[in-house]
Amino acid sequence: MNALGKGLIVGVAQLLLVSSVGAKFLVDRANYPRLWVETAPYDPDLPIRGRYVNIALLVDAELAKTSVDAGKGPSMYQARLESRGGRLVAVEDPDGGHWVTERNCGDRKCWQLSAPLAYFITEHAVDPSRPREASRLWAEVTLPPTGAPRPLRLGVKKGDELTPLDP
Repeated sequence: MNALGKGLIVGVAQLLLVSSVGAKFLVDRANYPRLWVETAPYDPDLPIRGRYVNIALLVDAELAKTSVDAGKGPSMYQARLESRGGRLVAVEDPDGGHWVTERNCGDRKCWQLSAPLAYFITEHAVDPSRPREASRLWAEVTLPPTGAPRPLRLGVKKGDELTPLDP
């Protein structure tokens, strides 16, 4: 076999690998829950990785009765993620794959996933991590049974109206 034939075989193999990852994400989007989750954006630009928004997802917390009775409750716990009534809920579970931490969200306490997600944006797009006044950045995510939620798109919520941002 000549060099051209070998190169074509390698090229086809790489194309199949990349296509299989894309197909897996499409199947995940069709089969797993999709929901909008409030975010806490930060670190919008790192030159060596390109332009992206790092987002921490804010979740509802369901703590075990013993944790709630122990006083103020833990400031960090291990959890599994579930979709309940269109909300992302972190359920305390020692075998869960996610760490959830307590933080201040303005005038209220909230819980966020410790591991941030990266959402890549185009070079000339307006930075969505700096929303206009009185609005919050939200992300639509797919919730697979294992691993981190996968961000699909971003949106801005002002009052009760959620408006998806253009890609």
